[in-house]
Amino acid sequence: MSKKKIIHILHSVGGVDTSLRVLLKAIDSSKFENIVIHGTKDNSNFLDDSGNYVDEYKIPIERDINLLKDFKSIIKAYKIIKKEKPDLIHAHSAKGGLLGNTTGFFLNTINVLHTPQAYSFLSASSSLKRRFYVLIERVLKNKNSILLASSNSELERGIREVHYKKSKTALFNNCISPITLNPEFSDISNYNLPEEYICTVGRPSFQKNIELMIEVLKEIKKEIPNIHLVIMGIGVVSPNTENVKHLIKAYGLEANTTLIEWTERERIFHIVSKSKLYITTARYEGLPYAVIESLSLSKSVIATDCDGNRDLVFDDKNGFLLDEDAISLMSKKTIELIQNDTKRLAFEEKSLDIFNKNFNIETNIKNLEALYVSYC
Repeated sequence: MSKKKIIHILHSVGGVDTSLRVLLKAIDSSKFENIVIHGTKDNSNFLDDSGNYVDEYKIPIERDINLLKDFKSIIKAYKIIKKEKPDLIHAHSAKGGLLGNTTGFFLNTINVLHTPQAYSFLSASSSLKRRFYVLIERVLKNKNSILLASSNSELERGIREVHYKKSKTALFNNCISPITLNPEFSDISNYNLPEEYICTVGRPSFQKNIELMIEVLKEIKKEIPNIHLVIMGIGVVSPNTENVKHLIKAYGLEANTTLIEWTERERIFHIVSKSKLYITTARYEGLPYAVIESLSLSKSVIATDCDGNRDLVFDDKNGFLLDEDAISLMSKKTIELIQNDTKRLAFEEKSLDIFNKNFNIETNIKNLEALYVSYC
């Protein structure tokens, strides 16, 4: 059987970049030829399951909507896809969906799988802007568009709000390989972390809502004065960093927080593995890799009840799932898990079980490969 050619198109940053790299390393390259179209400023050098570089094209893809630049990107993507003649397009992220669905419409003979990794309209700051983004999603999908959701929450939202027919949807959970801690990255002494701490991975932004986490930390400190929060993932695309730093200073939490701007992913795993628990206060997610990684590392989780989080954290089973505005309750539940070793250890065991059953790519990749074949 000849290889099926899959073109992946995306703005390859953050969790979307992580998602594609995980998939490419797991997909059987003897059966599938993968090609990547991504932004000129994105990370490059994608590897397949044999450690070989995947062919890639760079075009000017940017996160924000810009009619002129997006039109130019669509033209470039169209020319590449017409030249390569793929069997299937897999569009990742909102901007990848715009490019993939538009080129798929003009080509008319290729199915387009769209994995939003959290719909763009969830980040809208006003109801008017949200309705506009929803309208764009509805307009972009066409008879060749299939929603390949990264979580059940995303699938249900696609049907309910973007109006996908159920027959034009499929589910493939974001997955990772089980994490084996690399001893080469075990030294975290440079960060001067206390023996006990809680942690999170997420850039300060509207989506991740780290400000809420600082509010929760302020409440926890009243009960546990030496509580310590480690925030990882702060980088160049972290628009709310100064807001977070201002809150930390205003509440006198400098000694209770460590902000890590960048470190190797393998070192992050060591920091998470040594933490008391993992916490996320996101407003929305696709299916967050950082939380999946925390499950693989057997961590109990405190999480806001939003898309993505509710697919990974099950209340009073492997953590606590709480309303976004429940600052007091979130602080009380965090204190409970820190102080109740028996419950926390039971939650940790359940987290690993949930990961192994649902989010291990080594057992799940065949499902994606079967979906690819069925839609080619």
